[in-house]
Parts: sequence; structure tokens; C-alpha cells
Amino acid sequence: MRNGTTAFARGGALLLATTILCTSGTALAQQQAQRSSNDDNDIVVTASKREENLQDVALAITAIGNERLDELQVKEFQDVVKFLPSVTIQSAGPGFAQVYFRGVSSGENANHSASLPTVGTYLDEMPVTTIQGALDIHAYDLARVEALAGPQGTLYGASSMAGTIKLVTNRPDTSGTYGSVGLEVNSVAHGDFGGVAEGFVNAALSERAALRLVGWYRHDAGYIDNIPGTRVYPIKQNINGDLVDLPGDDITQTNAGLAKKDYNDADTYGARLALGIELDDDWTLRPTIMGQVQESNGSFAQERSSAVTRKLQTVQYNPEHSKDKWLQAALTIEGKIGSWDLTVTGGHLRRKTKVESDYSDYAYFYDSLYGYAVYFYDNDGDQVNPNQYIQGIDRYKKSFFEARVASPADARIRFIGGVFWQRQAHNIEQHYIIDDIADSITVTGTDSNIWLTKQKRVDRDYAAFGELSFDITDKLTLTGGGRVYKFDNSLVGFFGYSAGYSSRTGEAACFGPAQVSGSPCTNLDKRTKDTDFIHKLNLTYKFNDDAMVYATWSRGFRPGGINRRGTLPPYGPDTLDNYELGWKTNWGPVRFNGAVYQEDWKDIQLSFLGLNGLTEIRNAGIARIRGIELDLGYRQNGFSINAGMSYNDAEIRRDFCRIANPAFDCSLPGGDGRANALLAPKGTSLPVTPKFKANLVTRYEFPISGLDGHVQFAVNHIGKRRSDLRTTENGIKGMFDAYTTADISVGVKGESWKAELFATNLFDSNGVVNAGVQCVETTCGDPDGVSNTGGVFYDTVIRPRLIGIKVSKDF
Repeated sequence: MRNGTTAFARGGALLLATTILCTSGTALAQQQAQRSSNDDNDIVVTASKREENLQDVALAITAIGNERLDELQVKEFQDVVKFLPSVTIQSAGPGFAQVYFRGVSSGENANHSASLPTVGTYLDEMPVTTIQGALDIHAYDLARVEALAGPQGTLYGASSMAGTIKLVTNRPDTSGTYGSVGLEVNSVAHGDFGGVAEGFVNAALSERAALRLVGWYRHDAGYIDNIPGTRVYPIKQNINGDLVDLPGDDITQTNAGLAKKDYNDADTYGARLALGIELDDDWTLRPTIMGQVQESNGSFAQERSSAVTRKLQTVQYNPEHSKDKWLQAALTIEGKIGSWDLTVTGGHLRRKTKVESDYSDYAYFYDSLYGYAVYFYDNDGDQVNPNQYIQGIDRYKKSFFEARVASPADARIRFIGGVFWQRQAHNIEQHYIIDDIADSITVTGTDSNIWLTKQKRVDRDYAAFGELSFDITDKLTLTGGGRVYKFDNSLVGFFGYSAGYSSRTGEAACFGPAQVSGSPCTNLDKRTKDTDFIHKLNLTYKFNDDAMVYATWSRGFRPGGINRRGTLPPYGPDTLDNYELGWKTNWGPVRFNGAVYQEDWKDIQLSFLGLNGLTEIRNAGIARIRGIELDLGYRQNGFSINAGMSYNDAEIRRDFCRIANPAFDCSLPGGDGRANALLAPKGTSLPVTPKFKANLVTRYEFPISGLDGHVQFAVNHIGKRRSDLRTTENGIKGMFDAYTTADISVGVKGESWKAELFATNLFDSNGVVNAGVQCVETTCGDPDGVSNTGGVFYDTVIRPRLIGIKVSKDF
């Protein structure tokens, strides 16, 4: 399977490391004023692109403020998802994660030429979603995390089809100069020691200017063992047209130089510099620059238990490593034109990921056992070791601009609207290498590539959007919104074998000279574009300041794109219609919010591996999600409890055929000459996301010898999930079992310092969040698409029990 990063079964910095929040004596009041309150009822959010109290927004939104992020031991993206009931994460390692809202997942493989994510991710004002997934930002000095469930297309546009996650940083504060430093040391069960050092300084430069400098370093200890192993490649000879395995010529490979305990460690370090300048009472400039480097070793997946491996063990025969670095610069200008607010914002993101991954399973279960290794020979005609590995480099450039206006928030008729532009470029480079193969079967221009992918993908988005709200009465408000959008996406370059190895694909299929630097020629040059409109209608009734109900009909979309297989047309956009009834209430110290909804997902961009392991995407499905979300909070006399849950019954409403057709009739033949087949029948549950997810956090704060003490307990449950939409593949890979984790912490806080002892995943659950196998689908034999069970199965699991201590000092 030639699927770039999907073959890279590595795991992320799953260990949570330290944070130390420090707020110093004289500056304590200023810093605490900037932090979000512990009481979620008081959090101010910007979900509707206005600052509003969380309880006043007619939208299913979960917001976690600065204080609670620290209390919940949140250090990275995967940590915060635990406490977002509507959100599920599927991770293959640091920097390789996809998130889903409300069960909207078809099991996309996140290949570089495949569909964009269904969830948009924002860093302050800037969208930072890439095809590889969300940036794995170290969660420090964040004002809050907002999770907006359901389609957010009118205000947030493409790839916010199912929801949006906003990471909002703390702004520079002109009220004073203060800062914080923190240290943490931790130990992971079955593994090694890790730690965190982080801090920030907020400096008031004048009455109207301030800067904020933030820095962090985190070491996540490894917990997966790469144990010693041996693999024998049976070398078959072509004798009179038959492949014969003769004795004495097999090739033996070991991983003696790579075997190591706890070999999946990771280091993350970065910084953010933000400047706030108040030009006058009405106009503000906020430039920001932020960057991070995340470097990880080894595989973050365990092999399924066998005669060779046990839990948290694997056998890998080639180096595995990744380095993900990115730099983002943004500028936001806020001001007033009369009584209207004007916001102009833009930014640029550059991201580069380098990966090395073991691909020897493919070499063994496909090339060797099926006899294709007979074609791997050197310049002297002798067969070489068919061992295969991947070296990849992905380079991303993303620029955006948005300008919007907003009428006064206290007017009876309110408007917010603007224009949006975005351009994403992805330079794709994937080398599939077999050492010492002959020049005649090496892709031209490479050292020893049996396969090369060298492509440039560009996704362009243009939009005009607006929402108009009208207070019909003092209690009843009608809101209507829309977005006119245009996408223009292209994919050009090369993929495949040398002309000496394949007479039909790769170089043999080229139709022109190289258009992408580093490629031998061009065999792919496609473009697709479309213009359309999406809408939102909302009716909100406020009984009083503490209770509201709302009804929403909204639509989200995801742009179409390119199939790199020449025989397949581009795939079109898919849409999600959301019908939602929700409520938000406060009953004294009790908060109770909820929503019930139905979402209809049409023209689903279903992706799977076809011939030669190439990803194929077709608009081939209709799905329905019916669900409920509940959020309950209580806080009084030092005791607090917060609980959230979601239930999603998500299933396809038509048969999923291998070759799509308007009738959804899998007996009709495909247009490519191959027979059709039923891959998943009507009623099959959508994969990856559970029907039921819930979390509960209880905390008690109490005085102790002039200090403030606390004890906290949190529990999180993830229900059973399908691993794949398709029936056969799900049967092969198996279901993801339900799992439950528990966290606990105890600590004390003085006027300007804090200390805490904590444990996450207290009972050492081995919950699975992803699974993969290099050779299980059409790449494993039958060219007509019948799968088989050849291959080693890998499960990416959550971080084992982590015990740590963290301290902080404020100044």
C-alpha cells in the first residue's frame, strides 16, 4: 500500500508531562483576572465571533478554561479530547491525529491525496487544519479551548462540516509585568521518566502596549519495547514460468541494532511571542508568532499478542522516527467604524514533517510470500534483500485572510459578516526504498526507490459569509446565516514505479516532463472546482437570564478533491445537515445544558485502498446520526462536579458499494471493468467513534494550615467502536473494545506557588485508539479486491499509567 504517512505506525507523545503555573504575589490579581474562571458558567467564548458568555450562546459548545486545563493535566491535543463528550480522536502518533464530532467518520485513512478533515481547528483567529490533521500544540498558557459541535460552515467554512475546535491563547496584558515558571517530573508505567519545563513572562511596555513571551519543553518517556526478532524472506526462483522456493537461498533479517526498551520517546519544544498595541481607545494591533518542534522515536503501536509479542511490545526491522516542526505568524487588527466593530486578520503557517518508517511487513507478506521479490535484483542480476522502508517529507504552506464587521451587540437587529480567503499548498515526497536494487528498476533520479510519490497539492477557498439576528420580542430571537463559497483544488506530479519495473504505471504512464521538482516526469495533473451556498437558521427563546431553549437547522460542507488514479473522476463535496434542539439552564449552583439532534450526511467522501494500494475516494454514501449531549455542573462550598456525555447512533442509510452508482445497487457492474461488490450493508454503524462517551470530574477545595488544598478525581469512558466501515475489513481488524480511565490529583497552593501530585490512567488501561496492518486489503494478493488476513496487526494505545509531581512559582 503506497499511502505515505498511513504506513507510518508510530505513536505520539502520549505521555502527559508537567506544567507549573506560577502567579506571583503582586501580579496575582492581574493574572487571575486574565484566566478563565473555574466556574464554566463564567467563561467568555468567541464561538459566534463575538465575545459572549458561554451560557448565552445558542450553540452546543464545551469550553474548558485556563485553570481547568491545568487541573485536568492537559498537555496536548489528545488530553483535552478526553473531556469533550462529542469529540473522538484517532491517533497514530505525535502530529498524526484526526478528530471527529458526533460520530461523523467514515474511517478516512488521512492519506496526503485524500479528503480534508471533517473538523476545523483554529489557533486564535487562524485555521490551522491540514490534511495530516490538527497541529499537536503543547497546551500551555491557553485562555481556553472551545469545542463547537455540529456544522459551523456559515462562520467557519470548509472543513468545519462536523464541528470546530478553537485553541485561544492568552493575550498580552497592559495591566502589569508578571510571569510564571513550572516544572514537572513524571514516570510512565512499563516505561521511563519524563518531564516538563515551561514558563511565560507578560511585560507591560507602556499603558497601551504589552508583550507576552511563552516557552516550553516536554520530554515524554517511551513505553513500547522493540524486542529482538528475526524474519526470513523466502526467495522464489522463476523456473519455466513457475515460482519455486529453492532451499538455501532465503534471506534472513534481524533487528539486532534496533531492539530497545521504551523506544518510543518524544521531545516537544516551542515558543510564542505576542504583542498587543492599543493605538487609541478604538483600535488594537495584535501580531503573534509561534513555533514548535516535535521529535519522536520508534513506534507508538503495540503488536497484537502472539507467540512473539505481548502488551506494549513490537518487532520493527527498520528505523522509525518523525520530526514535525511548524511556524505560524498572524496579525489581527481590531477597531471601530462608527458604532460597528471591524476585524481584519491574516496569517501564514509553514509546517514540515520528516518521517522514517518500517515497511518490511509489506515486503514480507506481499512481495516475498507472493513471489514478487523475484523481480528485486541488483545490477549483476542477483536477488537482493526485499526489505523495504519509507522516508517521507511533507511540506505545508498555508495563508489566510479574513475581514468582517459586526453591528452593536445590544441592538435589536444585529449583523456579522465578512469575506474569507485561504490557500493551502502541500508538497508531498514519499520514498519507498529497497537497498541496492538495479538501476533499471529504480525510479529515475532516486538512489534506490522502488516507488516514489512526488506531488504538489493546492487547496484554495474563497467565501463571503454573514449572520443576521432579529429580536422578535425581548425573549425570542431569530437568526439566519449563509455562506457563499468557492473551492478550487489541484493535484499535480508523479507517483509510481520505474518504467523498467512496471509497463503500465509510474514512469510508463507519464504524459509530460516533470512539473514538480524531484520527480522524473508527470503522470498526474488534475483540478476540480465548485461554487455553492450553505445556510443556518436558529430560533432562540430565553425564559429568563438563567434558562433558554433553541432550535437550529444548519449545514456544513467539505470541499471536493482529486483522485490520483487516472481512471477515476474527482470527488465532489459532501454536506452535513443538522437539525438540533438544545437548552441551557442555571439553577443556582447547578448548570444543566443539553441538545438532541439528527444529522444527515450526504454524498459521503468514502475512501479506501484500491488496486496497488492507492487510495480511492468516491461520493458513495448517505448516513444518519441521531444523538443527545448532556452537560451537568455543580459548584458550592468548595465542592464541584462536572459531568458530560454523548450518545450517537450513527449508521449508513444505503448500501455501500465498491463502485458507486445512483441506485446504490451493488449488483450493477463498475465502470472500470471490474465487478461490483457490497462492502457494507445499509444500517452499518459508522466506524472509529463510539455510540456512548462520558466523563465525570469531581473536585474538593479546602483550607489547610493557611494554604489552599484540593483533591480531584476524574473518570472517562469510551464505548465500543468499529475499526472499519466495510464488513470484511472490520472482521479482519476487529472491533475496538470499550475502555475506561481514571485520573487523580492532590495538591496545595500558596499565595504565589503551587504543588501537586497526580496520576493519569490510574488503573493502567490499555485502550485502543487506532489499528493498522500493512498488508490486509487489496495489496495482499487478489487484484479483484478480495481481502485476506496476511500481515501483522498494530494497535495504537493510550498512554499507560503516569504518576507525576509538578510545582510552580509565580513572580
